[in-house]
Amino acid sequence: MKVLFLVQKEQRAILDRLYEGVAAHCDCDLRWLSSDEQRNLRRYFRREVDVSRYDRIVFFLRFKQEIRQVGFIRTIPNLVILEHDAYQNYIPCKYTGKFSAHYRRLPWARVISSGFMVSERLREEGFDAVFVPKGYDQALLKEQGRERDIELAFVGSTNSVAYSGRKALLDELARVEPLVVTRTNSGEEYCDTLNRIRFFVSADVGMGEYMIKNFEAMACGCVLLAYDQGAAENRALGLQDMHNVVLYRDIAQLQDKLARLRADSELALSIARNGLDLAVRQFGFDHIGQRVVEALQPALRPRAPLSLLEKLRLKLGV
Repeated sequence: MKVLFLVQKEQRAILDRLYEGVAAHCDCDLRWLSSDEQRNLRRYFRREVDVSRYDRIVFFLRFKQEIRQVGFIRTIPNLVILEHDAYQNYIPCKYTGKFSAHYRRLPWARVISSGFMVSERLREEGFDAVFVPKGYDQALLKEQGRERDIELAFVGSTNSVAYSGRKALLDELARVEPLVVTRTNSGEEYCDTLNRIRFFVSADVGMGEYMIKNFEAMACGCVLLAYDQGAAENRALGLQDMHNVVLYRDIAQLQDKLARLRADSELALSIARNGLDLAVRQFGFDHIGQRVVEALQPALRPRAPLSLLEKLRLKLGV
């Protein structure tokens, strides 16, 4: 299968291993698009792409730019959209409902979503949605076997509106527990910091799916204390409470389980080891890349014929 894989050149998350994981399992033409190129996809395609060469054209681009160019995107054949932020379709934020509205204009496109229940909800709305979870960079993030001198911590951003629930929970927890909230540079510093943390607090409140940090923390050997995203999401990922993860729904439940773990170091160590094993077996970007390619393979829905106006615009390049 010949795949054109378009990704963002400027992106905070380091996803190179994910791209390599995809490229390892198909004939992949991987291209990093600048912000300017993403803003004018029609011009980029006219200059740089022969769409007839590809069995699949995969977008992993800024949603903000996609929705502004749907008229052109409708003309692209064999389209698949890889999306890690579609959970925002179902939470109160500036993109509430906008993913559904966008996909309604592209009903033949396949959407690969990183949330199990998000994918289910999209399918219920009639879209060709497939679940492939987020994961972690298996080359960058590893368990180092070092002393864990930070007992309880969160590493990451709390600034955006989508993270308002995360910030509120972490603020509440910090009032009753010795919680460290910090940020690091990506790469080695981030890995070293995760390896210093015994209990990593994940606070994906109201998001409906697990963010990348959950898998990164497990892969670095932390005991993951994760805000519970629901039974269906947990089953889809293989997460089992008090076996390979510690799930909680409120501060009181988190404190109760944390007290048990502080009193039983063997239980805490077992959960950390089981979480590490699960992450390594299933959530490295090498494995996730393979799953993305598997999701590309089934036949796509027939694309609606272009309207006369779309044909004219395509011919004129406007």
